[in-house]
Amino acid sequence: MDTLESLRRKLGGAGDLKSVVRTMKTMAASNIGQYESAVNSLGDYYRTVTLGILAFFSEQDINLKEEDLTSKKNDSKSICAIVFGSDQGLVGPFNDSLSDFVSNSLQEFPGEKEIWVVGERIQFRLMDLGLNVTKLFSVPNSVNAITVLVREILIKSLENFETEEMKEYYLFHNQPKPPTGYKSVMQKLLPLEKKWLHVLDVQKWPTKNLPQVTGGKESTLKALIREFLFVSLFKASAESSVSENSSRLAAMQRAEKNIDEMLDDLGGKFHHRRQSAIDEELFDLISGFEALKEDPKT
Repeated sequence: MDTLESLRRKLGGAGDLKSVVRTMKTMAASNIGQYESAVNSLGDYYRTVTLGILAFFSEQDINLKEEDLTSKKNDSKSICAIVFGSDQGLVGPFNDSLSDFVSNSLQEFPGEKEIWVVGERIQFRLMDLGLNVTKLFSVPNSVNAITVLVREILIKSLENFETEEMKEYYLFHNQPKPPTGYKSVMQKLLPLEKKWLHVLDVQKWPTKNLPQVTGGKESTLKALIREFLFVSLFKASAESSVSENSSRLAAMQRAEKNIDEMLDDLGGKFHHRRQSAIDEELFDLISGFEALKEDPKT
């Protein structure tokens, strides 16, 4: 049976744990707001990039329905999958569900496959599933750190793309699913998806002033595609961070509820035990008093 001292220690420990959980909840909520703001701000930049691509196509009189501007004459089906995971704990099945999604999705593609991962934890999970993980990147710990990560990935991907080592690139990450939770998604990064190009082809220039493109055709196209890749990678990383912190926030909310229930249970036991000890002391005091009253010598 727990003593008053042991119950007091348990109550103190549970209270300290609740303080830690509250702090982690606050940090997760704060991070969600920062990363969500980054995702929302990408909308305007993404529109600017797509308008630039539209201006280029209009200037060059290119039919998007007939041309594939980013693919090379290479019949191989080599695939590189870029997977955004998490390096921290208390995120539930965040890495496990994404790893299973990646494994199941890649089974539908023939040919050689190479995996680039962001996060050590998901790296080990993918390797356990038998996938070929060749590059590891660190998970960004802030919005500003995402830019550094994206530049690293861009350098590696564009190097391989120029040397024709890889034909297709795909992004895998967890995407926020309102009102809570997330879902695993896949996006084709390179070559540019024809569906996306066809949607762009029907867009109109927003003003009556027709755009003009300066510079060489090849350098301009490369710059526009590079910016499109930057936006896509940045958005994937930011959405993954939102999903991670949302999962952590939900886990902390469940933990806080369990701790509150534990505190109620321990508090009840403590008060019951304390009252029992008081009752025993009172009983001993009354018994002693009664014994003194019955003693004729007193």
